[in-house]
Amino acid sequence: MVTVPTRVRLGYAVGSFCTANFTTIPGLLLLIYMTNVLAVDPLLAGVVVFLPKAWDLIANTLVGQWSDRTVSRWGPRRPWLLGGAAILPVAFVVMFIGPPLTGVPAALFVGAAFLIAASGYALYEVPYKAMPAEMTHDYHERTSLLQWRMIFIAIGIGMSGILAPILAGDTVEGYRLMGVVFGVILLLAMLASFFGTAGAPYTGQAEPEASLKAQLKAARTSRPFMWLLGLSSAQTLGAYVMLAGAPYFAAYTVGSTGATTTLFAALVGPMLVTMPLWVWLAKKLDKRGAMILSGVLFMSGAVAAVATPLFGPVYAHAVIVVVGVGYAGLQLLQFSMLADVIAYDGMVSGKRRGGVFTGLWTAVESAVAAFGATIYGATLAIGGFRESDPANPVVQPESAEFAVLIGITVVPAAIILLGVLMTFKYDLTSAKMSQVSQDVT
Repeated sequence: MVTVPTRVRLGYAVGSFCTANFTTIPGLLLLIYMTNVLAVDPLLAGVVVFLPKAWDLIANTLVGQWSDRTVSRWGPRRPWLLGGAAILPVAFVVMFIGPPLTGVPAALFVGAAFLIAASGYALYEVPYKAMPAEMTHDYHERTSLLQWRMIFIAIGIGMSGILAPILAGDTVEGYRLMGVVFGVILLLAMLASFFGTAGAPYTGQAEPEASLKAQLKAARTSRPFMWLLGLSSAQTLGAYVMLAGAPYFAAYTVGSTGATTTLFAALVGPMLVTMPLWVWLAKKLDKRGAMILSGVLFMSGAVAAVATPLFGPVYAHAVIVVVGVGYAGLQLLQFSMLADVIAYDGMVSGKRRGGVFTGLWTAVESAVAAFGATIYGATLAIGGFRESDPANPVVQPESAEFAVLIGITVVPAAIILLGVLMTFKYDLTSAKMSQVSQDVT
């Protein structure tokens, strides 16, 4: 067994600040930034959040193949981390720069900046996600390695979910400050992961797959990958519907815009303290059983949040803690299982094509995450939610307030249920990995 040194674990994990901040902040604030600051129609705003991510289906797949075929003194993945660091932080700042525009022109400006930012994120994130599968062959060592990553993701989500709304407030100037602060954080995290993974162990296959077509076919025909991609997509979609609705839930259901930060603390807190528990459960129940349990917890907390108008803010925070415990398990297990799938494919094929697997994964994950905002925006539009800007506040109708609540509770719970059901069909267990490893050797 190849054990990953502590220095490398930390160096790799710190890069998760990029993952956490870039996925959380647009998911949490981009929709409400457009509807309540730039006076963009909620349905149009939801579409703007989604469309740049559709580009990821092409960009991420190409980046995955390029990183699989890269040969350098830094390894096949690490040079791409620098490419992403040159693009993403600047484009992120521009996204929230607060142009002197409203309505459709503002939506187009934000959408263009988001498209460039998403391209920079692809250059970084696709190779970054492929690296754990190539650091060790051991099934449980990968979970232990990714436990460190999840701790940093929890800290990053806490930073973005708590600090970003405080900095942004509800003004153009606030969003501009937030964009600059987190643009710097993104840059530092991306550079730190590049330097921190120098000297990481490499156990991946040396020969890349010959063509992109062959790599895509391998991904499509991999039963473990396709089932994992499906169940993970359902989990991600449910989580990001809830994420997009969090500021609205705080403002219109809990009754305080400041509650966005405390609700996020309730969500992220369990990620900081339950990772050892989920690692233990993954060994005790196998990863599939632990994944089912985490989905059930997430879904239960979301359904229970429907009663918030009856029981008040304290109750709301308590049920979000339950959601957070489930979310912690989903985050850890998704990426640990992805590393298993890549390692499994490498053992049975003898090829290095983890980049294309992670490219497809990241593309679908990004598109699904952005589609969560589209679903929530559509839910608001159906409920009659009215767009506004700070100078022209509006009173929302009761139907809109009802849509705010249903959109963050019943809708994501139903989607998570689909993911739980799909998890029963995933069959890449510890026993199967051990058997394949023995057959190969």
